[in-house]
Amino acid sequence: MQLASLIRNDTGSDTAPTVVLLHGVFGRARNLGILQRALSPYFNTVALDLRSHGGSPHAPITYPDMAQDVLETMDSLGIEKASLVGHSMGGKTAMATTLTAPERIEKLLVADIAPDSMVHGQHELAKLLHSTPLPELNSHAEIRKFLMGLIGDPAVSELIGQHIEPGSPARWTIGLDEIVSSFLTIQEWPEVFTGKQWNGPALFIRGGNSPYIQPQHHDVICRFFPQADIKTIPNTEHWLHIEDPASFNAMMLEFLRG
Repeated sequence: MQLASLIRNDTGSDTAPTVVLLHGVFGRARNLGILQRALSPYFNTVALDLRSHGGSPHAPITYPDMAQDVLETMDSLGIEKASLVGHSMGGKTAMATTLTAPERIEKLLVADIAPDSMVHGQHELAKLLHSTPLPELNSHAEIRKFLMGLIGDPAVSELIGQHIEPGSPARWTIGLDEIVSSFLTIQEWPEVFTGKQWNGPALFIRGGNSPYIQPQHHDVICRFFPQADIKTIPNTEHWLHIEDPASFNAMMLEFLRG
């Protein structure tokens, strides 16, 4: 499946190395703009809408399928090799892509997720959104007000609101049916990758206050990615690249440019 993409290249060169950016569940390519702006002076950057998100087609979500989506999209854009940067679900997709086609990956950066089963807090949110009919919402202000009453969190309401199209009634543009039905799969790590390894350069960045990468996950990470370095950004949660972009971007640039 070919995915929708946002491309930014401020290097002045058509032959600059490429970095592909992959968002988490309920995200989309444009949410990664802060990373693209940091990377684009040095790289050709391609942020993708993963399946059932943003402008990409809707389909059931599995990591082997999403890895193939990334590779097919790279093919369509004429990208032979790239480094991957992925957050949360996008991080698992980046790992799956690397283990599927190791010869096509230069470097791997994963933000706050491990190649293991993880319980995402968004599952209950997904079920809530799926079970709540959308009323008439004629503006983005009305969408934000509706979601604040439902969710109560301004940042999450803003994130979810980008996937609602105003109207009478309003409608979801995200593949909410597919996301809800696939959520247990999103939380898992596929057995198909058991025994596979990638010995290229890998960096895992965890939020200091996040539960997603704990000491017991370090051996799991190194089982699949023996060269992996694991770093922590203190005083951040799961959205570490948003909470402390200066620290995250500095680590990212040092790794990808090194």
